[in-house]
Amino acid sequence: MKKYNILIAIMLSAIQGMTQEGARQSFHFPDVNGYQVLKADLHTHSVFSDGMVWPSLRVEEAWREGLDIIAITEHIEYRPNKADVNGDHNRSFAIAKEQADKAGILVIPGSEITRKMPPGHFNALFITDANKLEVPDWKEAFREARRQGAFIFWNHPGWKAQQPDSARWMPEHQMLFDSGYMEGIEIANYEEWYPSALRWAFNRNLTLLGNSDIHGAIYQQYEVHKGKHRPITLIFAKNSTLTEIHEALKQRRTAVLFDGMVIGREEWLTPMIKSTIEVNPYPSASTESRITMVLENKSDLDVMLYPTPQSIAKGVIYPVAIPARSKVLLSLRLKDDEMKAMPSHTVQMTVKDWYTKENTTLTMDLTFKR
Repeated sequence: MKKYNILIAIMLSAIQGMTQEGARQSFHFPDVNGYQVLKADLHTHSVFSDGMVWPSLRVEEAWREGLDIIAITEHIEYRPNKADVNGDHNRSFAIAKEQADKAGILVIPGSEITRKMPPGHFNALFITDANKLEVPDWKEAFREARRQGAFIFWNHPGWKAQQPDSARWMPEHQMLFDSGYMEGIEIANYEEWYPSALRWAFNRNLTLLGNSDIHGAIYQQYEVHKGKHRPITLIFAKNSTLTEIHEALKQRRTAVLFDGMVIGREEWLTPMIKSTIEVNPYPSASTESRITMVLENKSDLDVMLYPTPQSIAKGVIYPVAIPARSKVLLSLRLKDDEMKAMPSHTVQMTVKDWYTKENTTLTMDLTFKR
């Protein structure tokens, strides 16, 4: 038996080592209207509930992926590892924070209120004592979270284990919304995204969130080294303090990065794409019948632009891929003497996979100048 225990220990050590290989990845977005774009995963688990890793590894994973913020949100009512990993509901946060302070990662204190549907599962962030949420009445758990100043959001509203037919907004959810207890909603969780949740978010002015809900090691689930990130909440904040992040979430200053898509309100995605793609003249490649511009992607996310019918009519006739941290050329063909006489031309492009609503793709204006 001893030899098998040693073998298991070696295997576990090797797995944990694999998840920690490599340096910190660059995962940068330029500031947007004076706000930093911070990358957050606000829904993760460790062995202190039903996760498979130690809390400090969650911090290590986030650091290596280039994230700025995480929350380890252990289930209040579901702790299958309790016989082996005991401790109060605040213990995983304490362990993670010690590691996070060394790594420069912000860890937000939080827990997952884990109830049957309705109302389902909700995360409560910025709480001061998770133990006080362990009460029989789910309504009292929400009231206690709010007494502690929590920001509360609905987790995986389309999770088929709780809503097998379709995602439904129930009277209990309306009560939580009307009471001010529900301020946000996950539109993406793990490998799923929920169009109905996006509609609810826009109709009810809820904060948009996308999180991994990760239980195992992050590198066992996502090919991060290939740029395939977990679902991430992008937070537009002045700095990475708890106070500022809390304020940003309450003010709905977020977008979601999920499976190559960027989903958010137009008021944030429009300035975000303008700060991401810088446009400058390139006179040496311009001619009498053509204006050429340099498009520089200042982020670590690939961007693809497609010409709209308006831009095709004006003379941009092909799509342009702008890989992360690169520059490409885009030309405008001047079709007649009137166009050639004008000093500048503005054309509209569609930003592939950037969505301001379920079926509405973001557009951006490009101005061509000689």
